[in-house]
Amino acid sequence: MARSPHETPDSPGAPLMEHPHILRGMAVIAFAGPVIFAISILIADFVVPDHDWIADTISDLGAGRYEFIVDIGIYAYSATLIACAVAASHAHLGGRGWSLGIYGLIAAGLIVFLIGARNEYGDGDDSTWHIHIYLVLGLYVIFAVIPWSMSAGMAAIRPLAGRIAKGVTIIWVPTAPVFLFMSTEIDGLYERFLGLQTFIFVYALAWTFLCRAHAVKEEYGHS
Repeated sequence: MARSPHETPDSPGAPLMEHPHILRGMAVIAFAGPVIFAISILIADFVVPDHDWIADTISDLGAGRYEFIVDIGIYAYSATLIACAVAASHAHLGGRGWSLGIYGLIAAGLIVFLIGARNEYGDGDDSTWHIHIYLVLGLYVIFAVIPWSMSAGMAAIRPLAGRIAKGVTIIWVPTAPVFLFMSTEIDGLYERFLGLQTFIFVYALAWTFLCRAHAVKEEYGHS
């Protein structure tokens, strides 16, 4: 093993040390993404004419002249999910469930990016093949699986973080499908409730990375 995370390994198969600064950096990105997303939605709520944040969904905000405002938030959240995947692969906390979570976070990040890039928001544009509903269903499956699958690794660093991840799964699985059948009078508010659940999981995961970075620094004295 390299004596420092800044040294090259002695052999191709030698174990590598973790870089606490990478874990901290990815955690900062993970914390920032949801904040940027929330701010972009808040700004769009005031800027977009005749918008009702209770009845209209985030997708409604992403259509038309001011779509770039919400798109900024969507891309920021995509970066958050990819950053979580990077940190999780850098500090693999064990088990197939953690590995599944890494792949799930990558997939979720790409799906969120595609949702922003495709601009399929039900605004009457029928010129392209619509995949929005399939992307949304993909997110449902991913967030039904990865918080629980990563909870054991999270609990090894911070037990509370593991419990939060399991709690998100328990709430998400029955509540997320309801959105597909929700009345259009309140589906905007309900969509924000679902988004908040994913934010809670991401923040618990980012907290785990910060705690891991601190523990590695304390153990080995490297930053």
